[in-house]
Amino acid sequence: MEDPDFDAVVTLILKEDPRFDKRAYNFVRLALDHTVKELRKKDAGRAGKSFHVSGPELLEGIRVYALDQFGPLAKTVLNEWGLKRCRDFGDIVFNLIEYNVFSKSSDDQREDFSDIYTFEEAFVRPFQPKRRPRRGPETAGSLSPA
Repeated sequence: MEDPDFDAVVTLILKEDPRFDKRAYNFVRLALDHTVKELRKKDAGRAGKSFHVSGPELLEGIRVYALDQFGPLAKTVLNEWGLKRCRDFGDIVFNLIEYNVFSKSSDDQREDFSDIYTFEEAFVRPFQPKRRPRRGPETAGSLSPA
């Protein structure tokens, strides 16, 4: 079930910035929760504490979460919601910061979400078959009859 306060804030944001689907905002919120859980598992010192997630950490968490949730359709789903590059996630994060849904440190900036990966690298390549090394002309067609 969706949080009515979050839903209301997203409705307000969409009136000012309609670039992204409402579902993109909810996805980013869920991906942040997932990222926090994973970072706490990896770093016992962070467990039980409130802590900061950097832009690159969040983008990696978003990548993992999207692949887990949508598999080979991740890029298609994200594109459908208006998300086409890492910077778009940063725009959503900063829209939520402006409405006090997320908080930021004094070092955080939109540029933290620029060019960390392409959607092709992050969401398509993991599902492409691994390429075999090309054979040279000396091995191509050199089968002999038995």
